[in-house]
Amino acid sequence: MTEREFEELVSDALDTIPTELAEAMNNVVVLVDGHHPEEPDLLGLYEGVALTDRDTMYAGALPDTITIYREPLLAMCSDRDQVIDEVAITVVHEIAHHFGIDDAWLHAHGWG
Repeated sequence: MTEREFEELVSDALDTIPTELAEAMNNVVVLVDGHHPEEPDLLGLYEGVALTDRDTMYAGALPDTITIYREPLLAMCSDRDQVIDEVAITVVHEIAHHFGIDDAWLHAHGWG
């Protein structure tokens, strides 16, 4: 799968986010990268201040980032359909962190 095709899958996964949630996302950018430099098996990463933790001191902050890592996702999947599913799960998982939802809840509800 080419980098462009993978980026399109991430975009498609973002398009499945319900409108109400997409509109509630604030000051966050979604990126695609090959792999995390220190944790090469990491599928995605949210870096920033969750919406539930923001206060008046947050004003003027740089955007939070959600990074989806292409290489480990492709390595764990055996076919295109599995890549599509895993990308969607990873995108939802990282967006959930933006909304303040922790890993324990996500794993308990099948989004881990």
